[in-house]
Amino acid sequence: MSDSPDTPPPPNVDPSGIAELADGVWVIPDRRVPLVPNVGIVVGEERALVIDVGMGAENGRKVLEAARGVAGDRPLVVTTTHFHPEHAFGLQAFRGEARSVYNRAQLEELRAKGESYIGMFRSFGPDVAAALEGVELVEPDETYDEDALELDLGGRRVQLLFRGLAHTRGDQVVFLPDERILFTGDLVESRIFPIYPYFPPGDADVNGSRWIEVLRWLESLEPAHVVPGHGEVGGAGLIAAAREYHELLREETFGQVDAGADADGAVAAIEPGIRERYSDWEQPDWIAFGIRCFHAERVAASAADA
Repeated sequence: MSDSPDTPPPPNVDPSGIAELADGVWVIPDRRVPLVPNVGIVVGEERALVIDVGMGAENGRKVLEAARGVAGDRPLVVTTTHFHPEHAFGLQAFRGEARSVYNRAQLEELRAKGESYIGMFRSFGPDVAAALEGVELVEPDETYDEDALELDLGGRRVQLLFRGLAHTRGDQVVFLPDERILFTGDLVESRIFPIYPYFPPGDADVNGSRWIEVLRWLESLEPAHVVPGHGEVGGAGLIAAAREYHELLREETFGQVDAGADADGAVAAIEPGIRERYSDWEQPDWIAFGIRCFHAERVAASAADA
């Protein structure tokens, strides 16, 4: 399928651009291609960790080969930041090749929504459908129920951290406390509007105010390097920019609700100004989803107080 200004390139991971962020910490960049995540590979003396695996078996295979290329014959551990297809639906390529682990909330969300997300994503066009050809939903070998799980890769500590509902039910970040490197998944993007998967009544497991709280917690980790779910690697300023956007959207949406606007009215009133203010950010279609999410939150809170 040929690319055009209106047709995004296929959602294919390209390992040829792999770059070393720090000694033994590698990133396969997303190249700002929609539905391609930033992929991390962290190499210790004894094991290596893969963070996110792309969408579908072929992308998973590419990530696996890239991990083998930098990790050698070290055993592999693989994790995913959340259940969404471009981050997690390539896991089948790692069966028998790596031990998989992530938090239980993510597994429960995969079980509840995985099949429906395959159907939804296939409707996004032939390139996405092709990436999902033959996809199988693979559950992890291990889950954890607490807020954190620390992995020892041999001379290198890695923390899998979970703080509950925000972008999804099971958002997990990966933090290297000694190097202060943070992989955020879709809790943070770089010059891309935050993805609000607010699709009521079937799926409304996203909460903007909780998201803001989680971003404040991420800032408290004081990372030196932030690898967002999508977009270029940066510093802690990426987290601050994301938090400020959510806070602005919440303030303006709550104001519209308090003035009596319905959800459509709030979108019409707020979206143009947000587009203008963040004119260099991509995927502005997500603005309206965020407004509708905050609108529902404010209406529910007002009803509860009545």
